[in-house]
Amino acid sequence: MAAAPYERNRSRPPGTRPRVAGLLLAAGGGRRLGGRPKALLEHRGALLVERAAGVLHAGGCDPVHVVLGAASEEVRRRAELPGCVLVDNRGWADGMGSSLRAGLTSLAATDARAVVVLLVDQPGIGAEAVARVVADHRSADSLASAAYGGKRGHPVLFGCHRWVEIAADARGDRGARGYLTAHENDITLVECGDVARAYDIDTEEDLRHLEPPA
Repeated sequence: MAAAPYERNRSRPPGTRPRVAGLLLAAGGGRRLGGRPKALLEHRGALLVERAAGVLHAGGCDPVHVVLGAASEEVRRRAELPGCVLVDNRGWADGMGSSLRAGLTSLAATDARAVVVLLVDQPGIGAEAVARVVADHRSADSLASAAYGGKRGHPVLFGCHRWVEIAADARGDRGARGYLTAHENDITLVECGDVARAYDIDTEEDLRHLEPPA
């Protein structure tokens, strides 16, 4: 059955707060950056993958799963990612959708009732934005997104009852974009423009956002 990889492990001590996992998509090869994997770019003395994983932890996500692809062995060797589950996506070159599917499959073995998804190339988004989105988790059907001036952005939160449909729709580089567009009326927007900046590191010009160690 198609849904089997996403069936939930429902064991959790009674009375405990439902867990919100973090999912960091960090598999991209940086094609528009001359083939420099984004996970290995540095910002303020840390690799982007280290920083983003730390943001998810600090924002209240547990567990945190990190999807690796391009240069995965080098990322494993260089990055300090304590407390993270590393997930290899061998099909990373197919686009973000494959990484989202790999991450949701990995999280199906946990007792998380929702997941907050963050992209590795958005260092302007910190723990406070993640915490605001985490706080919006209400049920296994939750669907929430950070917003910047009212415009939807990252991170996004998916209740676990939505994971099967999201994974089925995740193809190419669109990730969950198609699903979110189709369910626009279900999304709770969580304004984060006062605590975060939602730029991406996509091109050589964007590298100006990366700061050297203080």
